[in-house]
Amino acid sequence: MPGAAGLQCLAGCRNTIVFLRVNGVRLHAVSFGDGHRTLLATGGWTGNWELWEQPFELLTAAGWRCISYDHRGSGESPVDPGLITADTMVDDIIGLLDTFDVQQCVLAGESMGGPIAQLALERNPERFSGLVLVDPAEAVFNDRRAMLAAASRADYPKTVNAFIERCVPEPDSDHLRRWGRDILLRAEPEQAARLLEMWQDAPTSDPSKITVPTLIVHGAADAIAPLEYARTLSQLLPDAELIVLHGVGHVPTMTRPHEVVDAICWRFPAPQ
Repeated sequence: MPGAAGLQCLAGCRNTIVFLRVNGVRLHAVSFGDGHRTLLATGGWTGNWELWEQPFELLTAAGWRCISYDHRGSGESPVDPGLITADTMVDDIIGLLDTFDVQQCVLAGESMGGPIAQLALERNPERFSGLVLVDPAEAVFNDRRAMLAAASRADYPKTVNAFIERCVPEPDSDHLRRWGRDILLRAEPEQAARLLEMWQDAPTSDPSKITVPTLIVHGAADAIAPLEYARTLSQLLPDAELIVLHGVGHVPTMTRPHEVVDAICWRFPAPQ
């Protein structure tokens, strides 16, 4: 944990890249910008904060403060797999807000970060003024995820290669597929499997309890998280807007950052 001077910097510095002790584990976290509005974003599966790197550049230019982190088991935040649960992932979001001295923010989750974000908002609604879900995944453990967990243990690099090919179908995106593989491969196979298996005993979310303005951005060509689920979720959430990006796969934060940021700024305009 940073000392007193470090905590003051986290609250006041424009750009910070740091390792933090949060809830007993070390997390790699970043904060950019010093705007009056704050977005805290989390990635999915073993995707770290870099999934949000390009949107952050655009959002900070538009007057936002942007915070993200490598969640447990991803990037530079390795942990004992037994410490990876949906509850601890939610605790980490609140712990980061406290550490960065953020009283309230818009919370964003990509893919499997989506159900984590929903659980965090249900548990601590007073800490959030809005919700952004990008290609959200369901909070379930099914045969498909069981197979992905087993494949991760058997041959994680091969599994990641196949997964990235399905995630990024957009043409002229070889550089993004390479980047995506590099991001996911920083995780250990057992951590990758646990991030899937944790949904076996995760608490159940109730979208009807999330009353803050919500934005769902979803790629129409997503082969990982079906668009139909996003449509259903948009109907269950009391105040949700769904934007579908045609010809886009599972990671529009990387493949279509401008469209994602335009949608966020439209749904959460700057205060007058």
